[in-house]
Amino acid sequence: MTNLDILGLAASFFTTSSFIPQVIRTWKTRDVSGISLSTYVIITIGLLLWLTYGIMKNDLPLIVANSTMVLLTLAIAVMKITFEKK
Repeated sequence: MTNLDILGLAASFFTTSSFIPQVIRTWKTRDVSGISLSTYVIITIGLLLWLTYGIMKNDLPLIVANSTMVLLTLAIAVMKITFEKK
């Protein structure tokens, strides 16, 4: 692992972890009124494309960051759909 990979993993840790508070808050409060479903669908698609790019380049920081982000943004989108119906 190179220093560049370490830098990429550190950057991905901070950008990825920024979505964790939103996931936790949404799960606890079930309040999705301020969440835009279209925003989360668009960002999830973009992240899936970045993940595919990272896999094709065999780039560990891109794979780790984007696979985690896909899960987090997808979780928020699913909660938006699920909690909004109740």
